Amino acid sequence: MGMLDQLLHGFSIALTPQNLLFVFVGVLAGTIIGILPGLGPMSAIALMIPIAYGMEPTSAIIMLAGVYYGAIFGGSTSSILLNAPGVAGTVATSFDGYPMALRGKAGKALAIAAISSFVGGTIGVVGLMAIAPSLASFAVSFGPTEYFALMVLGLTAVVSLGGRNLVKGLVAAVIGVMVALVGIDSQTAIVRFTFDLPELYEGVEFLIVALGVFALAEVLVMLNRRGRGGARGGVTSLRLSGGELRRITPPTLRSSVLGFFTGVLPGAGATVASFLSYSMEKKLARDGDTFGQGNPKGVAAPEAANNAAAVGSFVPLMTLGVPGSGTTAILLGALLVLGVQPGPMMLTDNPDMFWGVVASMYVGSLVLLILNLPLIPVFAKVLNTPKAVLVPLVVVFCVVGVYGLSFSVFDLGLLAAFGAIGFLMRRNDFPAAPLILGLILGGLMETSMRRALQISGGEWSVFVTEPISAGLLAVAVLSLLPAVVRALRGRRRPGPAAPAPAAEEEARDRAPTPRG
Repeated sequence: MGMLDQLLHGFSIALTPQNLLFVFVGVLAGTIIGILPGLGPMSAIALMIPIAYGMEPTSAIIMLAGVYYGAIFGGSTSSILLNAPGVAGTVATSFDGYPMALRGKAGKALAIAAISSFVGGTIGVVGLMAIAPSLASFAVSFGPTEYFALMVLGLTAVVSLGGRNLVKGLVAAVIGVMVALVGIDSQTAIVRFTFDLPELYEGVEFLIVALGVFALAEVLVMLNRRGRGGARGGVTSLRLSGGELRRITPPTLRSSVLGFFTGVLPGAGATVASFLSYSMEKKLARDGDTFGQGNPKGVAAPEAANNAAAVGSFVPLMTLGVPGSGTTAILLGALLVLGVQPGPMMLTDNPDMFWGVVASMYVGSLVLLILNLPLIPVFAKVLNTPKAVLVPLVVVFCVVGVYGLSFSVFDLGLLAAFGAIGFLMRRNDFPAAPLILGLILGGLMETSMRRALQISGGEWSVFVTEPISAGLLAVAVLSLLPAVVRALRGRRRPGPAAPAPAAEEEARDRAPTPRG
């Protein structure tokens, strides 16, 4: 049976009334959960596994998979409207999505996110269907040395995310890595950076840092503004012009491919894919300097990448039995509970399940698009909420999400602390993105580095003697060169000496006279 025949057979399974219902239930639940910080797809799938026990295995996995990519799809809504990422994979979406919302373009930002997510998910499914076995064997060749190099390449993205100031971007990244190292070392059992506080022994949760540095810091910025502060303006139509569609098409396609291949690598996942794609598009775009100020490409790239990566993570899960992310690790447990052994023989032993799940992802991506586009005007009305109402709502949003993690008052104190740090970073032009990326990659990079050194007997040269690792490290170094050149040019360029006072005086003359 050819691949097309197998796919058609998969559609005959996915389009049954029962499985269509489970697709709809999965993506709807995932979308709602993705909007709300604190749960995320891992918690949602874990909660729904008991429901899946009494179901037919194929239908159960179709529903649980729908929850996963539905949550990734829905997480962009709170990132764009409130600067409060509901899912880690949508943090990069807020960099340009939220500024677009502040300029009255929330409808367009949400429409771009929906369309890019659909394209990314669809391309991911095509990749899963066409090249899953060969990609799975390639993913196996990635050892700790290659993963360390991949994480280093990911961290070099802080240069582009940090704008023109290389030093501030690197400082923020180092802070993020330091936060990632807080807690008990898993290999030596040594307590690090905990200040003798038992609550920090297990480390700092990503959600606490993300909500503090983004959402709570935004609340403090709003309160610090005088007058209306928000000045959001009316919400425009979600309709995209032909020119806007042409602008976002190349980054959407490129990021979809990058996201899928990143998702195939176990341990990378949607979050790493979204940051890598955002960094890549900022370097490639002619208007890269406008990223972070409401550039539609900065919304399209991470949304396409994180959805493609979510689908790509099913490649090692279905063909090798190796989870590609924390969420697919839970899905692996669900498969085993349902009596299904994923691995190289799955396409032979359970072809109905494999091709049924693949076909259901096509259907689920279409359902997500149909479900979310009509709701965009409803979501966008959040921006018209008065500041006196919106600020308490966002604070409650953050508190409930963080407290629901472990029911710890200490975590609420951490939330407030990171909110203050985020506010100070905003006031002093330190980018928040490198901090978040350093937090995500710090632990993974340390673990991979240690394993590589243990295997090589402590030889650091192993990172440059392995071909894939050496290639990734070379790309990482090359990606730093443009920022270094810009920094050196900025130092050599003579600053304005005599004209500066005149410019300041002209600026004062243009400023409106305060009314008494």
